[in-house]
Amino acid sequence: MKKLRLLWHLYPAFLVITLVAILAVTWYVSSALRQFHIVQTEKNLTARANLIIDQVQDDLTRGNAFNLDELSKRLGKKTETRITIILNDGKVLADSRENPQRMDNHARRPEVAAALSGSKGVSTRFSRTLQQNQMYVALPVSADGTIIGCVRTSIPVTAIGETLEALYQRIAGAGFLIAVVLAVLSLWLARRISQPLERMRRGAERFALGELDRRLPISGAEELADLAGSLNDMAAQLDERFQTVIRQRNELEAVLSSMVEGVLAVDNNETIIRINRAAANLFAVEPETIITRPVQEVLRKAELQQFIHDAISAKEPIERNLTIFRGNQEVLLQAHGSPLRNAQEKKIGALIVFNDITRLRRLENLRRDFVANVSHELKTPITAIKGWAETLRESKKDAPDEETRPIEVIVRQSDRLNAIVNDLLDLSRIEQEQEGAKIELQQAPIRPVIDATAQACSVDLEKKRIALTIVCTDSLKAPINPPLLEQALINLLNNAIKYSPEQSRVIIETAENGPDLMIKVTDFGCGIPTNHLPRLFERFYRVDVARSREMGGTGLGLAIVKHIAQAHHGSIEVESSPGKGSCFTLTLPLR
Repeated sequence: MKKLRLLWHLYPAFLVITLVAILAVTWYVSSALRQFHIVQTEKNLTARANLIIDQVQDDLTRGNAFNLDELSKRLGKKTETRITIILNDGKVLADSRENPQRMDNHARRPEVAAALSGSKGVSTRFSRTLQQNQMYVALPVSADGTIIGCVRTSIPVTAIGETLEALYQRIAGAGFLIAVVLAVLSLWLARRISQPLERMRRGAERFALGELDRRLPISGAEELADLAGSLNDMAAQLDERFQTVIRQRNELEAVLSSMVEGVLAVDNNETIIRINRAAANLFAVEPETIITRPVQEVLRKAELQQFIHDAISAKEPIERNLTIFRGNQEVLLQAHGSPLRNAQEKKIGALIVFNDITRLRRLENLRRDFVANVSHELKTPITAIKGWAETLRESKKDAPDEETRPIEVIVRQSDRLNAIVNDLLDLSRIEQEQEGAKIELQQAPIRPVIDATAQACSVDLEKKRIALTIVCTDSLKAPINPPLLEQALINLLNNAIKYSPEQSRVIIETAENGPDLMIKVTDFGCGIPTNHLPRLFERFYRVDVARSREMGGTGLGLAIVKHIAQAHHGSIEVESSPGKGSCFTLTLPLR
């Protein structure tokens, strides 16, 4: 379909605006004139009724119907007005057009009812007596403060319409002449506006064809001259911008191609819009053949499709481990999904980054198995060393300190080695169960777990005369693994006891925080320097190595707490100030 020129877009618009304006003005003037004429007619009828009242008051008081009828007919003929004189009971005494004896009682007529109630009555309605629409005005007639009747004047509505019709014809004629003049002016104005724009259109078409060395003439109105200048500036910058875009695209392609990680970009409809060579190799596809194709059609892996769907739906970045098969080989991927947004911050899709962690996971499993195996193998010799050392100590119990001191060192260090081995085995077991989803959580009360923790540490508490305060309701429940949670709390409570002075106190308190349960273990001991807090939950990390060894710490207790928290889909945090104490917060979901 051929598009119209700008002229034929502007001219009809100007013409319509002109006609609408003329029609609006005509309608307003006509309505105003009609309303003015109706108001004037009402005023005239009111004035005539007032003049008649003075002449009929005496006869109406005496009930002289004959005189009133003669008067109404005479005045009605002179004024071309229908005059009706009515008693206060609604009976018609006189009428200028009809025989009053044949007329109905008028007490229910709206204008009469208003007049007999003491106010002016105005009504425009159909007259059953005259069989035409009439405009009525009725005024009360009083004698000695009492309403004795009313005088009603009226004229046909057709008389008002005839007067208004003559005015409407004159207004319509004037409006038509104005419309013709304005139509010609609109055509001239539309041509004047469209011609410079037509020249710019032809110049812009040349720019689109690549003729960026051409320039548009700068002339006409200020706005059009500014537009032409802007188009010329745009043409001068386009070539530079094209080169910049091409250079940036090549750089992006080089970065994506050189990345070891796989990168996949999809839009909101799960259609692939970009994929690099690493991702294509992971999924054994050709990048050129899958662009603009749906994910479900190209990547036939339900777990991967679900992750892409979740990444598009999520408001925040998400992370998940995925398993795919490349031939007969199992490949473990660490997938990171983030929303893609345009310049207006509107979500347009998602960016997925894949890391092949198969080898890393294999090494992690080897490390874990090695630690577990070594720990198992060490338990027997450590037990033997401790047993022989205790036997030797027993045989030397009466010997001098110089002989027994080395034996005590052997016993103490064998106990420490045994504690390290046990912690390593616990940590390895928790990691394996967590990875294999073997840790079962059940809805259970929290108070018994805390009480069991206090009982397990009661000897150490009594030894240092530390007061333990427990703040927990019996009804508080959460999905937990009671033995694991008890182990975590024992580790936290042991730490609090070790680093608290004698006759101090420790608080274990629980609180609900929205969907989470918070278990806080607070001590008032030496505290922890701020620079050590980020690494506090790493394996074998100690704030004060010498002091930790002196107190028998293995450096694995807090690492075990962290893994137990993660197994419960929770977290562990610490707040501490040197010299004031520490507060460890274990956060677990309530549902």
